[in-house]
Amino acid sequence: MQETANGPVIKMQNVSKFFGTFQALNDVSLEVSQGERLVVCGPSGSGKSTLIRCINRLEKHEQGDIEVDGVRLNDSAASLNAIRKNVGMVFQQFNLFPHLTVIDNLTLGPMRAYGLSQADARARAMRYLERVRIPDQAEKLPKQLSGGQQQRVAIARSLCMEPRILLFDEPTSALDPEMITEVLDVMVELAETGMTMIVVTHEMGFARKVADRMVFMDAGEIVEVAKPDTFFTSPKSERCRDFLQKIINH
Repeated sequence: MQETANGPVIKMQNVSKFFGTFQALNDVSLEVSQGERLVVCGPSGSGKSTLIRCINRLEKHEQGDIEVDGVRLNDSAASLNAIRKNVGMVFQQFNLFPHLTVIDNLTLGPMRAYGLSQADARARAMRYLERVRIPDQAEKLPKQLSGGQQQRVAIARSLCMEPRILLFDEPTSALDPEMITEVLDVMVELAETGMTMIVVTHEMGFARKVADRMVFMDAGEIVEVAKPDTFFTSPKSERCRDFLQKIINH
């Protein structure tokens, strides 16, 4: 884990989030350092996806404070613009524009957000398609690709915005088993570049290999935070032990 002179790149203090009367996050506090790779796990409905969706302002939190890269999250245009530029997100469903080719999916954001020329945006897009190992798919439509390829396009699209932080919301959960490895391999390589990453996943093999810290959530709360060695061999809480037993023996 790398520390920065300016402190954590993500800071959540006493954050709560409600959907009607349902409390999705309950008094959550968490700090993430620049270059740190955090894996968030827990049972379904524990608040994992809501946690990262609050970090990039896809969901508004009702209580507490969130700071990302020194910017306090609120409804101001400046706050939202900073978040959109600094924080990328990869979803369960690939969310690609079906009517656009792969290369057009990748160039749209940089051209609109940063005013890149088409030539510069295409050069950037091809660089990131090379990184996710599918430059030969550039002119195809998303429907012509496998699920694993589509998710790799989605990762490349996020990288094209050159964010400082990447959030992954169960990026392999919609994939067939044989396609999961190809996406995880790309994510492992990405982690090795020093990108700050928060990954919500049930892929515990990936977590052991990549995570600097594990975060276990249940019922909207962070129950346990530990380094992978400790987390997998001697979790402190009963809830965490039960979860790991079920998922590892699944």
